[in-house]
Amino acid sequence: MSPRARLLPVALLLLLAAAAPLHAQKSKGKLDPLDALVERYFAADERTREGRSERAAVLVELDAVSGPLSPKDVEAWRKKLQARWEQGRTLKKDNGRRWFWEDEERGLYIVGGETKKPKGMFLGMHGGGEGSGEADSASSFHDAAASKLKWLAIYPEVLEKTEHGWTDAGTEEFVLDLVEAARRTWDIDPDHVVFGGHSMGGYGSWTLGAHHADMVAAIVPSAGAPTPLFGPGDKVVGIIDGIIPSLRNVAIVAYQSDDDPQVPPAANRAAAKAIEEARGRWGGYDFEYWEVSGRGHDEPPGGPRAHMEKVRDKLRAPHAARVVWQPALGWKRQFYWLWWEEPLIGAVIDAELLPAGNTVRITADRPAAGLHVLLDERLLDVSREVVVELNGKERFRGVPEARLSTLLLTGVRGDPRLSFACRVPVVVKKKDG
Repeated sequence: MSPRARLLPVALLLLLAAAAPLHAQKSKGKLDPLDALVERYFAADERTREGRSERAAVLVELDAVSGPLSPKDVEAWRKKLQARWEQGRTLKKDNGRRWFWEDEERGLYIVGGETKKPKGMFLGMHGGGEGSGEADSASSFHDAAASKLKWLAIYPEVLEKTEHGWTDAGTEEFVLDLVEAARRTWDIDPDHVVFGGHSMGGYGSWTLGAHHADMVAAIVPSAGAPTPLFGPGDKVVGIIDGIIPSLRNVAIVAYQSDDDPQVPPAANRAAAKAIEEARGRWGGYDFEYWEVSGRGHDEPPGGPRAHMEKVRDKLRAPHAARVVWQPALGWKRQFYWLWWEEPLIGAVIDAELLPAGNTVRITADRPAAGLHVLLDERLLDVSREVVVELNGKERFRGVPEARLSTLLLTGVRGDPRLSFACRVPVVVKKKDG
């Protein structure tokens, strides 16, 4: 028998696996091949290098056994992957104090606001600093307002009480896990999630809101600013990378008193100036800088409710026609409808959908190896030729393929509006050697 003939049964099996019914199939307690790959993907930790390597291997295996999907298959798999996501971690539904990791009594959070039929979700971050900061302070500050607005409220406590506690010691990941678990537990509209906080919590809402702009509708930082950059004479000259560009499609209402002794206005003024410059460059930015006099480090006039009311009706724009991304985290690889295998920290990607020409136009200020565009019929007409341009040069022209690997890649977040079927390479990463 020739080597080619010996391979035929294997190829046939792979084709049968790819064409198998989309509902879970079990035989003698074992998952079918596609379901087993899906389980491996969900089990791998995206935030570790090992987990990312495992997920990449799963996607390669999926592409080997599953060909292009029809529109009907796309919808069936999207529902199936969403159902799998819903099997993940949930929270207790009643108000009160909880530990996210109960056995270790670690990861304190408080559930408040509207827990019956929430109209949105508020993630409230407390103030503090080195050696201080409690979830109770955020709850007492924001919860009456959250209840009036009919928003579910979650108030986490930083895992380590440092000057920048919201981005230290895994707290950022903890916040994201809480949001995801809350969306599984309650009927939360993923387009109506708001981040806010006072003092250090203002810093947290600016920073996490920017890092994960694709998952929030608005941020309401109060008496807290993004980390400033200092020039000669300790003069504030700007804002650290990873904040202003990425907030193009997020509603922002930043409150500041001009006489705040703990968070002087220079940093928020620098952020406001940077946003005006960014708006001139990229458009967008639904931004209000609310500066008042004489309130020190206290709450804004009218209290937190007056602040939060300003974003009551703001909704996320998951399919924004223009996206600007300045990555700040190596493990944050999807941003709206962009995917970057190894994000280059501090680079600026400006991507725009041009439906009239069925084109995606991208500019990048640094090399963008591994960058992809995620597409489906909600963004462009993927039934016909799509063109992708980078820095004025055509990099792709063709009809995108809907693949199970791309649905899994984007569906693992449990966010249907950020789940896509097609992935088009903008820059193919060169192989070592």
